[in-house]
Amino acid sequence: MKSVGTRLMTIILFLALVPGIAAAHFGMIIPSDSMVMQGEDNIIHVSCSFSHPMEMVGMDLDRPLQLGVLFEGRKRNLLKDLKETKVMGRRAWMFDYRVKRPGVYQFYMVPKPFWEPAEGRFIIHYTKTVTAAFGNEEGWDRPVGLKTEIVPLTRPFGLYAGNVFQGIVMLEGKPVPYADVEVEYYNRTGRAKAPNDYMITQVIKADARGVFTYSVPRSGWWGFASLTTSDQKMIHEGKEKEVELGAIIWVEFKDWQEQ
Repeated sequence: MKSVGTRLMTIILFLALVPGIAAAHFGMIIPSDSMVMQGEDNIIHVSCSFSHPMEMVGMDLDRPLQLGVLFEGRKRNLLKDLKETKVMGRRAWMFDYRVKRPGVYQFYMVPKPFWEPAEGRFIIHYTKTVTAAFGNEEGWDRPVGLKTEIVPLTRPFGLYAGNVFQGIVMLEGKPVPYADVEVEYYNRTGRAKAPNDYMITQVIKADARGVFTYSVPRSGWWGFASLTTSDQKMIHEGKEKEVELGAIIWVEFKDWQEQ
Protein backbone atom coordinates (compact mmCIF):
# COMPACT_ATOMS: atom_id res chain seq x y z
CA MET A 1 0.00 0.00 0.00
CA LYS A 2 1.37 3.44 -0.93
CA SER A 3 2.14 5.93 1.82
CA VAL A 4 0.15 9.18 2.06
CA GLY A 5 3.21 11.14 0.91
CA THR A 6 3.70 8.89 -2.13
CA ARG A 7 0.03 9.20 -3.12
CA LEU A 8 0.13 12.98 -2.83
CA MET A 9 3.27 13.27 -4.94
CA THR A 10 1.68 11.00 -7.58
CA ILE A 11 -1.41 13.24 -7.66
CA ILE A 12 0.67 16.39 -8.00
CA LEU A 13 2.75 14.97 -10.84
CA PHE A 14 -0.47 13.88 -12.60
CA LEU A 15 -2.04 17.33 -12.23
CA ALA A 16 1.10 19.04 -13.48
CA LEU A 17 0.96 16.99 -16.69
CA VAL A 18 -2.78 17.22 -17.39
CA PRO A 19 -3.79 20.26 -19.51
CA GLY A 20 -6.28 22.53 -17.77
CA ILE A 21 -5.55 21.30 -14.23
CA ALA A 22 -2.47 22.87 -12.65
CA ALA A 23 -0.86 21.98 -9.34
CA ALA A 24 0.05 25.38 -7.97
CA HIS A 25 3.42 26.08 -6.42
CA PHE A 26 3.56 28.78 -3.77
CA GLY A 27 6.47 30.55 -2.20
CA MET A 28 5.47 30.98 1.45
CA ILE A 29 6.43 33.53 4.08
CA ILE A 30 4.21 33.09 7.13
CA PRO A 31 4.56 35.13 10.34
CA SER A 32 3.25 33.95 13.70
CA ASP A 33 0.66 36.74 13.51
CA SER A 34 -0.44 39.42 11.08
CA MET A 35 -1.19 41.83 13.93
CA VAL A 36 0.87 42.61 17.04
CA MET A 37 -1.01 44.45 19.78
CA GLN A 38 0.14 46.35 22.84
CA GLY A 39 0.87 44.04 25.76
CA GLU A 40 1.54 41.03 23.53
CA ASP A 41 4.85 39.31 22.80
CA ASN A 42 6.56 41.63 20.32
CA ILE A 43 8.69 38.91 18.71
CA ILE A 44 7.34 37.64 15.39
CA HIS A 45 8.35 34.13 14.32
CA VAL A 46 8.49 33.90 10.52
CA SER A 47 8.84 30.78 8.37
CA CYS A 48 9.92 30.73 4.71
CA SER A 49 9.11 27.69 2.56
CA PHE A 50 7.98 26.43 -0.84
CA SER A 51 5.02 24.11 -1.25
CA HIS A 52 1.63 23.05 -2.51
CA PRO A 53 -0.12 24.54 0.57
CA MET A 54 -3.60 23.05 0.19
CA GLU A 55 -2.25 19.54 -0.24
CA MET A 56 0.47 20.14 2.38
CA VAL A 57 3.23 18.83 0.14
CA GLY A 58 6.50 20.67 0.59
CA MET A 59 9.58 21.09 -1.58
CA ASP A 60 13.11 21.91 -0.52
CA LEU A 61 13.82 25.64 -0.42
CA ASP A 62 17.43 26.69 -0.86
CA ARG A 63 18.70 29.60 1.20
CA PRO A 64 16.98 32.68 -0.31
CA LEU A 65 18.89 35.20 -2.38
CA GLN A 66 17.06 38.07 -0.66
CA LEU A 67 15.15 38.32 2.59
CA GLY A 68 14.13 41.58 4.16
CA VAL A 69 11.56 43.82 5.77
CA LEU A 70 10.23 47.14 4.53
CA PHE A 71 9.34 49.54 7.35
CA GLU A 72 8.66 53.26 6.99
CA GLY A 73 10.09 53.27 3.48
CA ARG A 74 13.38 51.62 4.42
CA LYS A 75 14.50 48.07 3.74
CA ARG A 76 16.48 45.97 6.19
CA ASN A 77 18.37 42.83 5.13
CA LEU A 78 17.41 39.83 7.30
CA LEU A 79 19.50 37.09 5.66
CA LYS A 80 21.90 36.91 8.60
CA ASP A 81 19.02 36.01 10.91
CA LEU A 82 17.97 32.92 8.94
CA LYS A 83 18.05 29.48 10.51
CA GLU A 84 17.35 26.24 8.68
CA THR A 85 14.20 24.36 9.68
CA LYS A 86 11.57 21.98 8.29
CA VAL A 87 8.13 22.83 6.92
CA MET A 88 5.99 19.97 5.65
CA GLY A 89 9.02 17.75 6.18
CA ARG A 90 11.21 19.64 3.69
CA ARG A 91 14.05 22.15 3.96
CA ALA A 92 12.78 25.59 4.93
CA TRP A 93 13.98 28.65 6.84
CA MET A 94 12.88 30.71 9.80
CA PHE A 95 13.81 33.87 11.66
CA ASP A 96 12.62 35.88 14.62
CA TYR A 97 11.93 39.60 14.33
CA ARG A 98 11.48 41.92 17.30
CA VAL A 99 8.92 44.67 16.70
CA LYS A 100 10.04 47.82 18.47
CA ARG A 101 7.86 50.55 16.97
CA PRO A 102 4.29 50.97 15.77
CA GLY A 103 3.82 50.57 12.04
CA VAL A 104 3.47 48.24 9.09
CA TYR A 105 6.16 45.65 8.43
CA GLN A 106 6.33 44.05 4.98
CA PHE A 107 8.43 40.88 4.98
CA TYR A 108 9.63 39.72 1.58
CA MET A 109 11.68 36.90 0.07
CA VAL A 110 13.37 36.32 -3.29
CA PRO A 111 14.44 32.67 -3.66
CA LYS A 112 17.02 31.03 -5.86
CA PRO A 113 15.50 29.78 -9.15
CA PHE A 114 13.80 26.41 -8.62
CA TRP A 115 14.01 23.87 -11.45
CA GLU A 116 10.67 22.10 -11.93
CA PRO A 117 11.22 19.02 -14.10
CA ALA A 118 7.49 18.30 -14.45
CA GLU A 119 7.03 21.67 -16.19
CA GLY A 120 10.46 21.95 -17.79
CA ARG A 121 11.01 25.45 -16.45
CA PHE A 122 12.53 27.45 -13.63
CA ILE A 123 10.34 29.06 -10.97
CA ILE A 124 11.10 32.28 -9.07
CA HIS A 125 8.44 33.42 -6.62
CA TYR A 126 8.71 36.95 -5.22
CA THR A 127 6.88 36.44 -1.96
CA LYS A 128 5.69 38.84 0.72
CA THR A 129 3.35 39.28 3.68
CA VAL A 130 2.33 42.19 5.90
CA THR A 131 2.25 42.51 9.69
CA ALA A 132 0.86 45.57 11.49
CA ALA A 133 1.96 46.55 14.99
CA PHE A 134 0.63 48.54 17.95
CA GLY A 135 -2.35 50.13 16.17
CA ASN A 136 -0.50 51.88 13.36
CA GLU A 137 -1.56 50.93 9.83
CA GLU A 138 0.03 53.52 7.54
CA GLY A 139 1.76 52.23 4.43
CA TRP A 140 0.06 48.84 3.96
CA ASP A 141 -0.50 49.63 0.26
CA ARG A 142 3.11 50.67 -0.40
CA PRO A 143 4.88 48.50 -3.04
CA VAL A 144 8.01 46.74 -1.82
CA GLY A 145 9.67 47.25 -5.21
CA LEU A 146 10.01 43.62 -6.23
CA LYS A 147 10.33 42.63 -9.89
CA THR A 148 6.76 41.39 -9.73
CA GLU A 149 4.37 41.74 -6.79
CA ILE A 150 0.76 42.00 -5.72
CA VAL A 151 -0.01 45.39 -4.19
CA PRO A 152 -3.05 45.10 -1.89
CA LEU A 153 -6.08 47.32 -2.41
CA THR A 154 -7.72 45.79 0.65
CA ARG A 155 -5.88 46.32 3.95
CA PRO A 156 -4.04 42.95 4.27
CA PHE A 157 -4.66 42.49 8.00
CA GLY A 158 -7.61 42.88 10.36
CA LEU A 159 -9.74 40.81 7.98
CA TYR A 160 -12.60 38.45 8.76
CA ALA A 161 -13.31 35.19 6.96
CA GLY A 162 -15.84 36.09 4.28
CA ASN A 163 -14.26 39.46 3.54
CA VAL A 164 -13.37 40.36 -0.02
CA PHE A 165 -9.67 40.79 -0.79
CA GLN A 166 -8.51 42.92 -3.71
CA GLY A 167 -5.04 43.45 -5.12
CA ILE A 168 -3.32 44.75 -8.21
CA VAL A 169 -0.81 42.59 -10.08
CA MET A 170 2.39 44.47 -10.92
CA LEU A 171 5.33 43.55 -13.15
CA GLU A 172 8.32 45.89 -13.38
CA GLY A 173 6.24 48.52 -11.59
CA LYS A 174 3.34 48.42 -14.05
CA PRO A 175 -0.12 46.77 -13.78
CA VAL A 176 -0.63 43.48 -15.64
CA PRO A 177 -3.99 43.53 -17.49
CA TYR A 178 -6.08 40.35 -17.28
CA ALA A 179 -3.47 38.53 -15.19
CA ASP A 180 -4.41 35.07 -13.93
CA VAL A 181 -4.34 34.76 -10.15
CA GLU A 182 -4.22 31.43 -8.32
CA VAL A 183 -5.53 31.22 -4.75
CA GLU A 184 -4.85 28.50 -2.19
CA TYR A 185 -5.54 27.90 1.47
CA TYR A 186 -2.69 26.98 3.79
CA ASN A 187 -4.12 23.72 5.05
CA ARG A 188 -1.91 23.73 8.15
CA THR A 189 -4.01 21.27 10.17
CA GLY A 190 -4.62 18.99 7.19
CA ARG A 191 -8.35 18.95 7.95
CA ALA A 192 -9.54 20.80 4.85
CA LYS A 193 -10.48 18.54 1.94
CA ALA A 194 -11.08 19.54 -1.65
CA PRO A 195 -14.06 17.63 -3.15
CA ASN A 196 -12.16 17.23 -6.45
CA ASP A 197 -8.94 18.31 -8.14
CA TYR A 198 -10.44 21.48 -9.61
CA MET A 199 -11.15 22.75 -6.08
CA ILE A 200 -7.56 22.58 -4.81
CA THR A 201 -6.53 25.84 -6.47
CA GLN A 202 -9.01 28.64 -7.10
CA VAL A 203 -8.35 30.63 -10.29
CA ILE A 204 -9.51 34.17 -11.01
CA LYS A 205 -8.58 36.80 -13.58
CA ALA A 206 -7.66 40.42 -13.03
CA ASP A 207 -9.41 43.15 -14.99
CA ALA A 208 -7.91 45.56 -17.53
CA ARG A 209 -6.23 47.50 -14.69
CA GLY A 210 -4.63 44.39 -13.21
CA VAL A 211 -7.09 44.37 -10.28
CA PHE A 212 -8.49 41.08 -8.94
CA THR A 213 -11.15 40.33 -6.32
CA TYR A 214 -11.66 37.23 -4.17
CA SER A 215 -14.03 36.46 -1.29
CA VAL A 216 -12.32 34.23 1.30
CA PRO A 217 -14.63 31.44 2.60
CA ARG A 218 -12.85 30.52 5.84
CA SER A 219 -10.32 31.74 8.37
CA GLY A 220 -6.61 31.08 8.14
CA TRP A 221 -3.75 32.03 5.82
CA TRP A 222 -4.50 32.42 2.12
CA GLY A 223 -1.96 32.76 -0.68
CA PHE A 224 -2.56 34.80 -3.85
CA ALA A 225 -0.20 34.11 -6.74
CA SER A 226 0.01 35.70 -10.18
CA LEU A 227 2.35 34.01 -12.63
CA THR A 228 4.04 35.46 -15.70
CA THR A 229 6.72 34.13 -18.03
CA SER A 230 9.96 36.10 -18.03
CA ASP A 231 11.29 37.41 -21.33
CA GLN A 232 14.69 36.08 -20.24
CA LYS A 233 15.60 32.40 -20.21
CA MET A 234 17.94 30.33 -18.05
CA ILE A 235 20.22 27.45 -18.99
CA HIS A 236 19.52 23.90 -17.79
CA GLU A 237 21.71 21.05 -19.04
CA GLY A 238 22.96 23.20 -21.89
CA LYS A 239 19.52 24.28 -23.12
CA GLU A 240 17.54 27.50 -22.69
CA LYS A 241 14.49 27.11 -20.48
CA GLU A 242 11.59 29.40 -19.63
CA VAL A 243 11.41 31.13 -16.25
CA GLU A 244 8.12 31.49 -14.37
CA LEU A 245 7.92 34.65 -12.27
CA GLY A 246 5.42 34.57 -9.42
CA ALA A 247 4.03 37.53 -7.49
CA ILE A 248 2.87 36.06 -4.16
CA ILE A 249 1.17 37.64 -1.15
CA TRP A 250 0.01 35.82 1.98
CA VAL A 251 -2.90 37.25 3.95
CA GLU A 252 -4.45 36.10 7.23
CA PHE A 253 -8.23 36.07 7.84
CA LYS A 254 -9.78 35.71 11.31
CA ASP A 255 -13.04 34.20 12.54
CA TRP A 256 -15.87 36.47 13.64
CA GLN A 257 -16.18 36.46 17.43
CA GLU A 258 -18.95 37.38 19.83
CA GLN A 259 -19.04 37.94 23.58
